[in-house]
Amino acid sequence: MSVVSTELPRRSFGETMRADVWWTQPLLVFLGLGAFIVYSTWAAFQGAHYFFGNYISPFYSPEIFGDSPHSWFGPKPSWWPGWLLFSPALLILWAPGGFRLTCYYYRGAYYKAFWADPPACTVGEPRKTYLGERSFPLIMQNVHRYFLYLALIFIVILSIDVWKALWFTDSAGKTSLGVGIGTIVLVINVVLLGGYTFGCHSLRHLIGGFRDQLSRAPACYQAYRCVSCFNRRHMLWAWMSLFWVGFSDLYVRLCSMGIWHDFRLI
Repeated sequence: MSVVSTELPRRSFGETMRADVWWTQPLLVFLGLGAFIVYSTWAAFQGAHYFFGNYISPFYSPEIFGDSPHSWFGPKPSWWPGWLLFSPALLILWAPGGFRLTCYYYRGAYYKAFWADPPACTVGEPRKTYLGERSFPLIMQNVHRYFLYLALIFIVILSIDVWKALWFTDSAGKTSLGVGIGTIVLVINVVLLGGYTFGCHSLRHLIGGFRDQLSRAPACYQAYRCVSCFNRRHMLWAWMSLFWVGFSDLYVRLCSMGIWHDFRLI
């Protein structure tokens, strides 16, 4: 039996037979992710205006060292080098940042939008070789499952921040239960981050996806169905939580600067 092999002609960069405006989605992803990266980087390096009373920005929580009442271990330690910039956010943002950077959805999104690998389906890309995620440096994306464990811990910590955001101290030093606009902002942040985190593909595998027959483990099956429910809208959860965590920092920041006023609802 003879075997005939054919080689498909390689498209040049941007070449395609698609008649639709295929570049719209990667452009929007580029603008959206680019804006968030610029803002979050700027906010993380500020080291100021990240708390307001019982509110703390999710970019700075947990505050391991810092000057706010939310700090776990007090102000900047004396052993911190004087020449090295200090910001409480820089001590912890690598964890949620690493979780999003290695996320299965975000990989596909920023590979297209930032690297044009490829720009879109059936559109020519600017490179001739493809190494995939089996070689360095992209093989490091496999650490995503470990960042998941950290992300779950952060959900707990941010939930504790919401509990603290329910307690207000008046001018006389008396603490009372209440709800402010900032409380609602932080609650929504935890809900959206929870929906994004609990829909993680790695969590699906951890919760029961590794089994050959889920029906033999009823508890795992129900947990798998629950995670799968979030996973079906993983892209939506990813974008909503990304926008809202940035807005949460902005809200706390502007309140701290006196530009916005936090209204007490209860």
